[in-house]
Amino acid sequence: MLTESEQVGGRGAVAFLLGCEKACVEVPSKTVLKDVSLGVDAGQRIGIVGRNGDGKSTLLNVLAGAREPDSGRVIRTNGVTVGILSQADQLDDASDVRASVVGSTPEYVWASDAKIRAIFQNLLADIPWDARVGTLSGGQRRRVDLARVLAGDWDVLMLDEPTNHLDIRAITWLAQHLKTRWRQDAGALLVVTHDRWFLDEVCNTMWEVHAGRVLPFEGGFSAYIMQRVERQRQEALAEQKRQNALRRELAWLSRGARARATKPKFHVAAAKALIADVPELRDDVQLKRMAMARIGKQVVDVEDATVAFDGGRPVLDGLTWRIGPGDRLGIVGGNGAGKTTLLRLVEGALKPTRGRVKIGQTVRFAVLSQHLDNLRPFEDEPVRQAVARFPHRTMLDGKEVTSSSLLEQLGFDKADLNERVSDLSGGQRRRLALMMILLEEPNVLILDEPGNDLDIDMLAAVEEMLDGWPGTLILVTHDRFLMERVTDHQFALMDGKLRHLPRGVDEYLELAERAQSSGEEASPAAVPQVEVKAAPEDAAPALSNAERHRLTKLVASLERKMETARGRIQEAQAVMLEVDPTDFAALTEAQAAVTATEAALSQLEEEWLEASEQLSV
Repeated sequence: MLTESEQVGGRGAVAFLLGCEKACVEVPSKTVLKDVSLGVDAGQRIGIVGRNGDGKSTLLNVLAGAREPDSGRVIRTNGVTVGILSQADQLDDASDVRASVVGSTPEYVWASDAKIRAIFQNLLADIPWDARVGTLSGGQRRRVDLARVLAGDWDVLMLDEPTNHLDIRAITWLAQHLKTRWRQDAGALLVVTHDRWFLDEVCNTMWEVHAGRVLPFEGGFSAYIMQRVERQRQEALAEQKRQNALRRELAWLSRGARARATKPKFHVAAAKALIADVPELRDDVQLKRMAMARIGKQVVDVEDATVAFDGGRPVLDGLTWRIGPGDRLGIVGGNGAGKTTLLRLVEGALKPTRGRVKIGQTVRFAVLSQHLDNLRPFEDEPVRQAVARFPHRTMLDGKEVTSSSLLEQLGFDKADLNERVSDLSGGQRRRLALMMILLEEPNVLILDEPGNDLDIDMLAAVEEMLDGWPGTLILVTHDRFLMERVTDHQFALMDGKLRHLPRGVDEYLELAERAQSSGEEASPAAVPQVEVKAAPEDAAPALSNAERHRLTKLVASLERKMETARGRIQEAQAVMLEVDPTDFAALTEAQAAVTATEAALSQLEEEWLEASEQLSV
């Protein structure tokens, strides 16, 4: 195989670019890859997924030629060039940024290339060209290394976690760059990432690495999930058939004669119907009701708050924000915009330079920081001992959940319980930190980049756990899928101001694009702050007994009506599943019925919330 320094020449002329044949990689504790044979063709955009430690990065390094397989071989078409972004960079600390990215290429060459200029503008705008690599932060080094790889002219591009240390806007730009980098039938991309939105946006093929094997799936991440569900259903059906055969054999042996048996009949729903029949993620009304019971009406009111450090430019400028019981809020913004500062202000860990922050008397905060500060007291203890220091039960989704079931849900097995906390992997530490703060039973949960170091399956487990958590949730993350999955409202922090985003992350990207095109960050006029005027606590008159009785009856009546409405939605959805998929008129009518029932439930929920708020005065 050619080494990277030997890879010169033009693009491969055939569809096949590279691959491996019966490749095996072993480490002392396990077999990472076992007899893996696969190929990469021109035009493929491949997303590689799997649990942490299953061999995704190893597979990438084997295909790139950075690691030789223990057996088998790697095949590459003559002249094919490969660029790879590894998890650990090979940058020279003594070199400056310019030399690290473009080497000795004359400025007039790279400066005349619009693609190269776009890479520098979107990844390196805040990094001086003459800065020494050794003086950069970890996130800056990562972006320099990514820019170095993207600036090269490669037939095959291999990226290992390219979205790390990028904000949502940079991730969106990177996805668009990779989609337009080659012609549709040229070049190839292999990317390892846990960012599900990015996978869906960029990839047309998925590889799942598991138990030493690589399983291919056609389509992006959404198609992969659908096929995975269907494959699991078929495997369960095959196992059921095998068990039936074993039971018949056992019956024959017990009777001493061949038993007559009829072939079992299975009712197998179509895969499309199986995937379409998705339950609601969470009962927002029930969670809000439980949150109000736990917290009360006031959570956090930020009033005209400004935060400035050492007399410099304000990080937060005249910010007004009301956070209520059961709110599920997401905060987006560029690196350095002040998101962590805002979180510290909300929890009372940071005093504003001007203005004030009012925190409800019953509020109990729990904070999952990027550095997992809550694990520090337990670093030298086994997981079992550390967990034993916390309550053994908590409430999720209206049910009592034990600490042992939480550990299992978050992927810990019996062997992990005996490991010291300091010896756990990054993903295990983050999951343990989250479980510990949930066991403390807070009523306001602040999560700062909770998805770091988690694989896709563990992200799904964390999301499911958060769906049933009854309290106020504030989330900061660059993972767009996670943001839109677990929060109901998103806010943008730009130029020290906060703005509600009714259309979610797409609206933030439009604002950021307009700010960039105007040559400045969003101004207060372009990004008005959030202002929610709350009446003073003593402004509302006390309810009379008759009025309180009326509202109590109204709330109970609305709850009964909401239950009935949910039943009608399920009935309408069931009718829709029975419609012939080719009958578009019938499908349209059935969809209209579902929409109407959902609108009726939404109206009832609004009436219930209004009545409940009046009752709580």
